[in-house]
Amino acid sequence: MKLGLGLALALAAALVLNVGFFVQHGATNTMRSLSLRHPFRSVRLLVTNRQWMLGYATGWVGWGIYIAALSLAPLSLVQAVAAGGVGVLAFLAHRLGTPLGGRERVGAWTAVAGLVLLGVSLTARVHRAAPAHTATLLIVIAAGAGAAGLLAGLMARSTRAAAALGCAAGLFFGVGDLATKGAVSGNGLLFAPLLAACTALGFVTLQLAFQRGRVLETAGLSVLVNNMIPIVGGLFLFHEVLPGGAAGVARVASFAAVIVGAVLLARAPEAPVEEHGDPQPRTLDGSHAS
Repeated sequence: MKLGLGLALALAAALVLNVGFFVQHGATNTMRSLSLRHPFRSVRLLVTNRQWMLGYATGWVGWGIYIAALSLAPLSLVQAVAAGGVGVLAFLAHRLGTPLGGRERVGAWTAVAGLVLLGVSLTARVHRAAPAHTATLLIVIAAGAGAAGLLAGLMARSTRAAAALGCAAGLFFGVGDLATKGAVSGNGLLFAPLLAACTALGFVTLQLAFQRGRVLETAGLSVLVNNMIPIVGGLFLFHEVLPGGAAGVARVASFAAVIVGAVLLARAPEAPVEEHGDPQPRTLDGSHAS
């Protein structure tokens, strides 16, 4: 009962979070003057935009549901369910005007298939996992956040800045999820400020990514990386045990399916070059690359 409720909440969180991402992307993608050099002006632009505020509020609701799910179910299972949300994001984008190619349709259905396989795997008994080792968890969170910062800084001037920033946001959110699980599973309130910091950095990075690329290239890639980290972390940091037999095979196949689906969706096609557009890539602070 407790596990079923946790996974139902995880699915609800995935739906709500991805709707929030989609709405925020639609608003932020039209704001060409967001810049880290002018943080107060950038924040004012965001909070005075009704569409963006609606997406932001929706995201907070989804995050609250996600925390509730983590308190009831293992991290790897919650994240596998949440990973199916990238398929929801793709179908939502398609319904609201963003065409899906053949590869993206396959990715969306593959992610949904992963949810089905995960449901099959739940026929086996779920064993209570031992808590994560606090020092190891801290090291992994610090390493992930550092890697995200380096990726955002080094790739911000490249032509793939949108994908790089989306990936960096996913890293921040992913290690933030590890900190969240640590905070709700007995590793101590030390992880509360860490999850707040990682979530805030991921939020800023994702908004910058939204300015530079399509929703599936930015939010899609962020969701992909965000999903991979807690799935692996649940197994190796929080000592979650895979079931044996056919249920174990279905569990592993579900993890693989949701990740493959996210990979297919995140590999967005190159944006066409506009004859009268601005061909120069933007840097992390919003200025043009030289």
